[in-house]
Amino acid sequence: MAKSNFLRGTLLLTVASFLSKFLGMIYVIPFTNLVGETGMTLYGYAYGPYTIFLSISTVGIPLAVSKFVSKYNTLNDYHTSYRTFKMSVMIMFATGILSFLVMFFSADLIAKWTIDEGTKNISIDDVKYVIRMVSFSLIIIPGMAVMRGFFQGNQSMEPTAVSQVIEQIARIVFLLVVVFIIIQLAGGERVTAVGWATFAAFIGGLASWIVLLYYWRSRKRHINENLKRQRKIYQYETKDLLRELISYSGVFVFVGMAIPLFQLVDQFTFNHAMVAIGLADEAEVAYSIFNVQGHKLIILPVTIATGLSLALLPEITSAYNSKDSKRVKLLINQALQIIMFFVLPAVVGIMLLSDEIYGGLFGLQNIDIAGPLLAWYAPSALTLAFFTVTASILQGINEQKFTLISLGIGILTKVLLNSIMIQTFESKGAVISTLIATLIASLLNISRIHKKIPFPVKKLFKLSLLMLIFTAIMTLAVIIVKWIFGLIMDYEEGRIASLFVGVIAALIGGGIYLYLGYASTLFERITGRRIAFVDRLIGRE
Repeated sequence: MAKSNFLRGTLLLTVASFLSKFLGMIYVIPFTNLVGETGMTLYGYAYGPYTIFLSISTVGIPLAVSKFVSKYNTLNDYHTSYRTFKMSVMIMFATGILSFLVMFFSADLIAKWTIDEGTKNISIDDVKYVIRMVSFSLIIIPGMAVMRGFFQGNQSMEPTAVSQVIEQIARIVFLLVVVFIIIQLAGGERVTAVGWATFAAFIGGLASWIVLLYYWRSRKRHINENLKRQRKIYQYETKDLLRELISYSGVFVFVGMAIPLFQLVDQFTFNHAMVAIGLADEAEVAYSIFNVQGHKLIILPVTIATGLSLALLPEITSAYNSKDSKRVKLLINQALQIIMFFVLPAVVGIMLLSDEIYGGLFGLQNIDIAGPLLAWYAPSALTLAFFTVTASILQGINEQKFTLISLGIGILTKVLLNSIMIQTFESKGAVISTLIATLIASLLNISRIHKKIPFPVKKLFKLSLLMLIFTAIMTLAVIIVKWIFGLIMDYEEGRIASLFVGVIAALIGGGIYLYLGYASTLFERITGRRIAFVDRLIGRE
């Protein structure tokens, strides 16, 4: 029953995470139409530093609280769990306020690092304004994240899942309404609209707090019963509890900051490098394309694959601690195969349909820049997924400290290559350097895992080759679909037609890939299970 509840909870969180990111992609369509790609670039300039400050303010404590509470609840020491939770909430409010103050008053410095004097449409004052507007969210988000961690530690995933979705909905509704009022009804400035759009993160945080407090009131009686039932109360020193909590949190914060750190390198170097080669105008458009809209597109398959792979992490940890090496090898292989199975075809699909997808969703006005740039950025989905999952596997086999080394090398690679690559390959250079840096970090993690647990790499390569063959067949199908539509309509000139062709080609290509994966038993070999209604559908009972 416990395992069933865990799997249900993991599935719930994965679905909520995917839905949240899907909504986060969809709202960008009307938002881009309202503020343009220059406005989206300004929006991205605010969210890059905000994500870093948020990670620093929480220092990984919400996830650490989840692990801490789960451990002490297992020992029936509910008082220590509850005491640590209350202590963590106070710490998070303190660090949140401190982070808000630092971000608010350093906005001018961050803006100067971001914007080159040769930039035409975005000023240093514009960037400073939007950074200060988003900084208010730091006051409430860290404490809210700790409450989610407490519920998860109590094996209650529903509050986190529901609050995550409600937070996103509230943020998006506020953002779109206020931006529409400022631009369309009041005839206001784009900078003002983008500033209030970033403030929407604060509104989303408030909505999430309301949901979590509702769950807290409904679950408080059960928590109190556990506290009353505990016979022996342990009087641990506060400093000892804090030391243990921080020992759990250290790696979480750096892994959570991985993607934002790569994006921050772009924020501080991209604009300057593009201005240096005389492409200031393109810089404002290109940054938005790959760091805002494009990133939201490629992160969708990453969310599904990593969610499914990370569901295996507790089993990997359990098998490792019980010294069941055969089981550990099987699970590691399975986690990596899931990444390949889901993300590889998605990457190829985005590369093939980059013009249709971007043009249909966000408009055709800059498609000559956007289409190729999205195609170049797509492979990063695979390396980012591998880094996230391998970092978690390293944690499961007590090699979490190595993640700091691999991430550090990856970030250093990005820093050293970025300006050179941009000045050599223009805007594509930024996404190429991200791909190289994340690939190096992922390979280092895989090498370390294999050194500690020599899992059968041959099987991974063998199944990956089969996935490549199925992806090649999918590719041929997509090309044929595009060719047929190209004969009967000029879909590249119309946004709706472009989106229609992109969706149809994606459905046909994706359907063929999934059919081949299922009919060949590849899906079963990777996940270890079949789906009954699909068997009936294809006549394989």
